[in-house]
Amino acid sequence: MFYGRVSTEGLAGSGDVAGAAAGAGRALVRGHGQIVAEFFDVGQTRKLAWACRPQSATLVARLADPERGWEAIVIGEYERAFYGSQYAAMAPLFEHYGVQLWTPEAGGRVDFESEHDEKTMTMLGLSSKREITRTSIRVRAAMAVQTREQGRYLGGRPPYGYRLADAGPHPNKAHAAWGRRAHRLEPDPRTAPVVRWIFAQRLAGHSVARTARALNEAGVPCPSAADPARNTHRSGTSWTLGTVTTILENPRYTGRQVWNRQRTDTELADPANVTLGYKPVQRWNLPDGWVISNRPAHPALVSEDDFVAAQGINAARGPVPHDELVLRRYLLAGLLACGLCGRRMESAWSNGRAAYRCRHGRTSAMAPDPARPKNTYIREDKLLPHLPALHLLLTSPAVRARRRTRAGTDVRSTVSPAEVIGYLREHEITLTWNPAAAALQAPATQTAKTVTVTAR
Repeated sequence: MFYGRVSTEGLAGSGDVAGAAAGAGRALVRGHGQIVAEFFDVGQTRKLAWACRPQSATLVARLADPERGWEAIVIGEYERAFYGSQYAAMAPLFEHYGVQLWTPEAGGRVDFESEHDEKTMTMLGLSSKREITRTSIRVRAAMAVQTREQGRYLGGRPPYGYRLADAGPHPNKAHAAWGRRAHRLEPDPRTAPVVRWIFAQRLAGHSVARTARALNEAGVPCPSAADPARNTHRSGTSWTLGTVTTILENPRYTGRQVWNRQRTDTELADPANVTLGYKPVQRWNLPDGWVISNRPAHPALVSEDDFVAAQGINAARGPVPHDELVLRRYLLAGLLACGLCGRRMESAWSNGRAAYRCRHGRTSAMAPDPARPKNTYIREDKLLPHLPALHLLLTSPAVRARRRTRAGTDVRSTVSPAEVIGYLREHEITLTWNPAAAALQAPATQTAKTVTVTAR
């Protein structure tokens, strides 16, 4: 049985990588047997463990089947199969089910009992990991230069308001030989006017919510609805505040090419099972990490002056008093649910104090429904003094510590609100605020423990 992998679909489609790897595998076992099945992962990074790649996971699932029809796994190139310590994790499994492993680097069959072969496989794993690191550094450096100096479009979905246009053969001769073409951005006649209108609204002082609401009321398709083929992971139902904000904050509308606004990090797929390897995670970079072209690379939809002015409007939220702390902290964030609709209450700053609200599913991007309940608000300082009493009910009938005062009165010791909040988070307890009864509730194992809070 042959196994191979390639991380780029385009390379696998050309047949060069897949064919070369399979050919190396057949040459390796010539005279010893023949390949009766092939498993080839396309578009999968070597950082993923075998259990996380579709084809290798299928292969692993068949190891326990005595009727699988093959007795060895043939690898055409070590780096196509293993990374880091993956060999050390898979070798005992192969050995347990009596499955051989053949690789060109071992000159044929790998001896699981041989210390020499084990050292060889370990060194190859480290080399594979080092190759990834070195390649990443080279590719990222090249992409930064291509963006800054050439203004080249480096792939990905075009921003809303643009579409891809042909820019001739790919500048890389190898890619051009495979038939790949270079692309550039050009204004989309259907959506570019919408982007210009959004910036005009912002420059006129209109809020993001008002802009999104106007787009929804006018029936303008949101970005994911305008291009569903590239946005299969989104619902495409309506404009949201986040969608409008993303457009207003994208410097590519000035005609400059921008790269590295996002980065791909890796983290353990499951911290409880490190053998599953790593998974990619997308994270936003700060503006000082962006790479921007030195000159315009495509037609602008907004001038640079207007773009900068729009950012200033976005940052202006009214004067901040000198005695007010800029940092806003919400101690109960994520711990409150609405007693009317069951939704999680969101943090909101109210009259210089932390508060929580629920709009019962309505967003500022939608027109208000007269039939919906009124928004629910509760200030944080109205809830904090009652948390120790709630904690007392939640922990009953547990043994409670007691202390003696000088007068001899038996008084229960109390905990601070901060300690109660820590207790709630540790036990994943969500509190429910019922505005009609001014009551704060927390679920227990059998019944609800309730503390009545008078919010005046």
